[in-house]
Amino acid sequence: MPGKSETEKMRVSFDLDEVLFVNPETHKTEKELSFPLRNIYKERLRLGTPDLINSLQKLGYEVWVYTSSFRSERYIKGLFRHYGVRFDGIVNGTRHLKEVQQGRSQILPQKVPNRYRISLHVDDEAVICSYGREFGFEAYQLDAQDDEWKEKIIAKAKEVKKKWDKKHQH
Repeated sequence: MPGKSETEKMRVSFDLDEVLFVNPETHKTEKELSFPLRNIYKERLRLGTPDLINSLQKLGYEVWVYTSSFRSERYIKGLFRHYGVRFDGIVNGTRHLKEVQQGRSQILPQKVPNRYRISLHVDDEAVICSYGREFGFEAYQLDAQDDEWKEKIIAKAKEVKKKWDKKHQH
């Protein structure tokens, strides 16, 4: 019978706004969806997003979205499906408020990736990335246009996975 560490995969999550969804005036983007889809899904994907997510999954990672936006899970899944991407999990603002904040009077950060066993979170906000040490997750800050972002994130995921593997050995 396989042990837990053989079936459990390390999780990597991505923020949407300014990370996967970018402004085409400041970032290179994937080809716009055709009409009428581009009228439903107005966001533009950072160039290389589908390739990166599919590559991470082929390398054995689970890939999640963790966004503070209130876009529905259905909307997020629908948009990415048109680019050949399926996420392993999605946490939006609604799910975060329900499952993480849970009506606590102490305001928690708008993202707490380790609550979902996410080991690496990619975000554009320095403050979210700085919570990693306090809340027990690794973060990679990405905001500006960067032609090597995919390679850098895969390298960071591999680095985090080495630590993750050590922690999950019996």
